[in-house]
Amino acid sequence: MAADTVTKVTKQSWGSRLGGSFKGIGAGLIIFLIAFPLLFWNEGRSVKRHKSLKEGAGIVTSINSDSVNPSYNQKLVHVSGQIATEEILSDPLFPGVSVNALKLRRNVKMYQWIESSKSETKKKVGGGTETITTYSYAKGWSDKVIDSSQFEEPSGHINPGSMPFSGQEFQASQVTLGAFYVPSNIVAGLSYAERFRVPENAKSKTHMSQVTDGSLYIGYNPASPTVGDIRIEYDAVFPGLYSLVAKQTSGTFAPYRTKAGGDILLVKPGFHDADSMFQAAQSENRILTWILRLVGFLMMFIGLKMVFEPLGVLADVLPFLGTLLRLGTGLVAGILAFVLTLVTIAIAWLFYRPILGVILLVVAGGALYILRKKWRGKKAAAAAAAG
Repeated sequence: MAADTVTKVTKQSWGSRLGGSFKGIGAGLIIFLIAFPLLFWNEGRSVKRHKSLKEGAGIVTSINSDSVNPSYNQKLVHVSGQIATEEILSDPLFPGVSVNALKLRRNVKMYQWIESSKSETKKKVGGGTETITTYSYAKGWSDKVIDSSQFEEPSGHINPGSMPFSGQEFQASQVTLGAFYVPSNIVAGLSYAERFRVPENAKSKTHMSQVTDGSLYIGYNPASPTVGDIRIEYDAVFPGLYSLVAKQTSGTFAPYRTKAGGDILLVKPGFHDADSMFQAAQSENRILTWILRLVGFLMMFIGLKMVFEPLGVLADVLPFLGTLLRLGTGLVAGILAFVLTLVTIAIAWLFYRPILGVILLVVAGGALYILRKKWRGKKAAAAAAAG
């Protein structure tokens, strides 16, 4: 069977590319400038979180969940026990789907045409480009309606305009941890879900349906789906052993506000002592800090690359010159982004943790000095060679 593909060839002139690259300077500057407040905010967030967790680790008290001790009201406590409910959660649209759970989630997917594309761009002498794009069409399951009218070749690849059902979550309202009531915001944050297999007697109120492999299926033949068929699966958060660090408020829990200004609310499945929960939270904070630092650096790098792009397009009159120039501007953009990231973090540290900020500024200054010295050395060597 031949592949269901469509190929499109587009050409762009050197002048059009140059105009587009100049337009991209504005977007590049915006991306570049947004990186500065992001990096500054991230350092403040990281320090506040670190201090809050350190403060919490020093004052937390482990308590028993069997009874509510009023002497711990408004204090930070650690407790482990069974988070449970007597409620049976049901899906009103599908009789027979019911389970004793803390949360029940309906996940809906529809069998549809899916478009994918692959492009190859070749530079031409004179600065123009030729792009060959191959659009491929295959059927598959998606939890979102795919608008086939936006396909490159909609004919023969028509999807329904809507789904008869949407995803929905059901949550128990009366949840306990021993003698304590667990509030809805904590229950909503429980994300340790397992698949719930639909019982054989489940059915749809409005559509012909069947149960196959633990899922509800709306269509003629699950073994050979057609476009428009619906598959509905469920996952659930079941009662179980959890460990929690929060503020005790009478017979329930709430986030604890620290003197550092942050909130502490830690929940993990299974039994964990307070120390290990705080250590894990500190580790998560460090990982998030480095991820956001990397995001800030990449935003600066991409923004600068977009600003420098007109130089590459100008040089693309001879394609190999454009490639060489982009290597150079990419290196410059990378070095500038790295140094500016260090400087921004250092300035933030001067505000949040001054000693480390001074050290980082010295490192960034040294990097700039070395870069400047190397640049001058290359210029001197080039001048000597020309003489």
